[in-house]
Amino acid sequence: MKSIHQWLALLCLVCLPVLANAQTAATAAPNYDLWQSVAGRAETAVDTGTDSSEVFEVLRVRITDFRAKFAAARTANKERIQTLQAQLAALGPVPETGSEPTNVATRRAELTQTLAEVQGPAQVAEAAYSRADGLIREIDNIIRERQTERLLALGPSPVNPVNWGPALTDFRERLSELSAESRLWSDPDARTTFRESTPLVLLLLAVAIVLLARGRRWSAIIADFLRRLGGRGLGLWGFVISLMRIALPLLGLLALCRALDATGMLGLRGQQLVDAIPYAGATLLGARWLAERLFSRLDEDALIMTRAERRSEARLYATLLALFLVLRGALDMMLSYGKNLSAATPAVLSFPLLVVTGLVLFRMGQILRGASKAGYQPEADDRVTTFVRVLRLVGLGAMVVSVVGPVMAAVGYEQAGSAMVYPTVLSLAVLGLVMALQRFFADIYCLISGLGVAGRDTLVPVLTSFALLLAFIPVLALIWGARVADLTELWTAFSRGFAIGETRVSPTDFIAFVVIFSIGLLLTRLLQGTLRNNVLPKTNIDTGGRNAIVSGLGYVGIFLAALIAITGAGIDLSSLAIVAGALSVGIGFGLQNIVSNFVSGIILLIERPISEGDWIEVGGQQGIVRAISVRSTRIETFDRTDVIVPNADLVSGTVTNFTRGNTVGRVIIPVGVAYGTDTRKVEKILKEIADAHPMALATPAPFVLLSAFGADSLDFEIRMVLRDINWSISVRNDVNHAIVEKFAEHGIEIPFAQRDVWLRNPEALAGQAPPQNSAAVGPKTDPDTPAKGDA
Repeated sequence: MKSIHQWLALLCLVCLPVLANAQTAATAAPNYDLWQSVAGRAETAVDTGTDSSEVFEVLRVRITDFRAKFAAARTANKERIQTLQAQLAALGPVPETGSEPTNVATRRAELTQTLAEVQGPAQVAEAAYSRADGLIREIDNIIRERQTERLLALGPSPVNPVNWGPALTDFRERLSELSAESRLWSDPDARTTFRESTPLVLLLLAVAIVLLARGRRWSAIIADFLRRLGGRGLGLWGFVISLMRIALPLLGLLALCRALDATGMLGLRGQQLVDAIPYAGATLLGARWLAERLFSRLDEDALIMTRAERRSEARLYATLLALFLVLRGALDMMLSYGKNLSAATPAVLSFPLLVVTGLVLFRMGQILRGASKAGYQPEADDRVTTFVRVLRLVGLGAMVVSVVGPVMAAVGYEQAGSAMVYPTVLSLAVLGLVMALQRFFADIYCLISGLGVAGRDTLVPVLTSFALLLAFIPVLALIWGARVADLTELWTAFSRGFAIGETRVSPTDFIAFVVIFSIGLLLTRLLQGTLRNNVLPKTNIDTGGRNAIVSGLGYVGIFLAALIAITGAGIDLSSLAIVAGALSVGIGFGLQNIVSNFVSGIILLIERPISEGDWIEVGGQQGIVRAISVRSTRIETFDRTDVIVPNADLVSGTVTNFTRGNTVGRVIIPVGVAYGTDTRKVEKILKEIADAHPMALATPAPFVLLSAFGADSLDFEIRMVLRDINWSISVRNDVNHAIVEKFAEHGIEIPFAQRDVWLRNPEALAGQAPPQNSAAVGPKTDPDTPAKGDA
């Protein structure tokens, strides 16, 4: 088991894959003679399999360096090779007869020989690269197999009393070896050195005592002052001030270690223990700080919400888990002092610590199972958020590991049990750190955007959380036993890219494509904005034409940006022609409607039968065209609802455009009068009403038409041509009001439908029986029809 400072060192290695990739750009030519020696040594070690893992790691590092040089050498003379290949292609293929002009044959032979000479170094580098890559994979397999065997090795059981005696004996021997170093006080030179450094030691001790005793208190006072002061950015500054609770006591520990070192009384093992104190202190202080961030005493600051007493327990358990990690590191360091240890000593001595760690971890898992996200109220919201699900799943996993790990160690699988429990504790710490950093960056965004606390749930903080989680994935991999070499190998494979046919697409190509396309898209948007706001408004082009020009420019700009980005990234699409041809068949069947709508959208932009702002009717829907996109057109009805119409329907169907070209349009207003009314008088009145309306055009003048002799009235129509058809509803309202007023003034009746109701048996309504021999009034009734109640 690694000591705690080694675990902390692993947490700092997240950027090593990036640094390792930066070192691969070696410009020096490979030394193939040295490579042959190193490769032969590695192949012998792989074949025998007797060398230690440390030897294999050293060989792997050297082979990785060579592979980086071979990777750079593979692209040597790339431009020259492309030039020679282009020249050979210009000469054309060799005739089937084998006879061609002498000068052409001579030139072809010269180019072929030159091409072979230029390709030689790259081909040699390619072969060496393949050999190095294969050796690295074989070495990685050997190391992983050894790690697995060591992890699953069955050792002595720590619960067997037979193993307790040798383990306690070894433990006492380690303590005695450590205490033997205290005899340096009997050395006169050591005492002289101590007396000379006494002032410095006392000063450092005073600084250490003050910082350790008052550092956290000073940080709490500053935090309380800022909280009372209030204002924007309180959460941000609270986070920064909380870091002082780690920094000030940690400075005190560093001063204490410096004071102990200045005494000159430390031996080799004592010096190692003193050097480990800052790591242990950072672990304890960091765990306490993280627990206070996650399970804060204040509800508004807590990142994981639960009851106040549960949060207090969680803070205690987090500190205990950090303490157990420190003790495990100290135990590993102590056991590393001696080589003649009993096989049962590590298992027996580490088992009690593993059990108590499992107990605390189990309790922490229970708290996480019942916790939720800050601001989440199950009583008010029945939905279970993804965060709550993950939190409960993490808590359940911690509970399972806390039980399985100690049980496996009790059986004899001490390595496997420890490899489950302690990485789980560190993983919980890493996930908690991600949550704390996410809140910190969210507070920064809230401060900059001015959104306040509400900005924590916007898109930018969510994306930041996702990026932080991705950034800490390598740290989690290292915690769970991955080697740095494994991560660098993954990064190398990622940097190498993937092959599609004869084209290899690497991350750098993808980044180049994204950057170039983004620049092209930005320029397109800027040009669109300039035309829309500054150039086109100064022309005589109507609104629909301007929108068509701007939209067409956008499509052309996006196409050119994509084409330039593909070319600039060096992506060769010629090898994808067959694949694209095969896909086009499927796309033609599966996406034919989308393609049809896209082409129809282009036709609408070019022909412009409709434009934005037009009043149209299509498919029984009337409304104003608000937007014409690639696939569809959005129409806003007069009920203020949006209707999405596929562009193909606008091109192939019947569309009525009421405002195409101009807004002049005719409105027909029907009105009926009673029979017997003077029709000429009615015509005169209606004509006066139409002429008096300000929206009616004088040419052509309004016209009144006696359209029909209806069943209940004489039907007239007022036909008016309006200067703006968009006001037709308002004009109808005004004219109808005027008709009512004028007709009332002149005594003209507006008839309404009347119906005469005839009762077959009126006496039934009065409760009288019909006469026996009287003739029925009206038509005869059916003998089977009841006489009463029939009306």
